[in-house]
Amino acid sequence: MIDIQPYLDRSASEHTHLCPRQILGVRIGLLAVKLLSLPIGENPKKRLLTIVESDGCFADGITATTGCTLGHRTMRLEDYGKIAAVFVDTKTDRMIRIAPRLDVRQRAYAYAPEEKRHYFAQMKAYQIMPDDELLMVQDVRIKTPVGELISRPSIRTACDICGEEIINEREIVTADQTLCVSCAGGGYYERLSPLEAHPHVEDAEYECLC
Repeated sequence: MIDIQPYLDRSASEHTHLCPRQILGVRIGLLAVKLLSLPIGENPKKRLLTIVESDGCFADGITATTGCTLGHRTMRLEDYGKIAAVFVDTKTDRMIRIAPRLDVRQRAYAYAPEEKRHYFAQMKAYQIMPDDELLMVQDVRIKTPVGELISRPSIRTACDICGEEIINEREIVTADQTLCVSCAGGGYYERLSPLEAHPHVEDAEYECLC
């Protein structure tokens, strides 16, 4: 088995500590690049696209072994609250999903029988368990075409309602308008009126006039 310590150190440097989910991220990332025959810790020409299914420590473990990051647009977050990730080789179009085995916590005790505390048993076992004992691999196909997911560079437009710039071809085009996701009704936030945002302002002004 490859020495995983440098990648654990790289991941832990982002948190000043190491935890079981980081270890799982490192192990999952290492298995992914192995199965896809890609270099460890690098991502030449942004060939690998990773879609993680939760944020936090786990994602940093993935970054440490794949070189995929949000900043380089080689990592996406689909927040399902799962310790799992899909890896897409954009050159061959092969896609695999890797997640821990369902009974991985129970399996861990066999590799750390002297450790009675759950957390520390996982810390030790996840570093030494064989891949087939720790992880499960599925061949998958993502529903959005890879080209649409990545989009084209330097493409930008503006929303016809709010006027804000939209990049990465994320606009929604209707019969007569080009809209951002928020103005099209699919956003994760809603705009507040001044009264909703500052409900006590009017009362304060009224009190001052009395």
